Amino acid sequence: MKECTHVSALPEPEPKPLSETCLGCLAAGTNPVQLRMCLDCGHVGCCDSSPLRHATGHHEETGHPIMRTFEPGEGWRWCFVDCVLV
Repeated sequence: MKECTHVSALPEPEPKPLSETCLGCLAAGTNPVQLRMCLDCGHVGCCDSSPLRHATGHHEETGHPIMRTFEPGEGWRWCFVDCVLV
């Protein structure tokens, strides 16, 4: 089973969210679908079901490997590099 090789490098404590919603969607005038938060820096972006995929775009621009859901009641994490739930 594939494992994430990036979890041990995550900052402790987890960064605080930089916003409460996807600022990229707000700027573009679109509605975010399912928010995600970068566990390296706290950037909040929309998921890949949103038209502009800002969470993935943040990973592609920065190389930050792990994000977590930013939806109430959810607690999963995803590693973009290893393509695995953490």
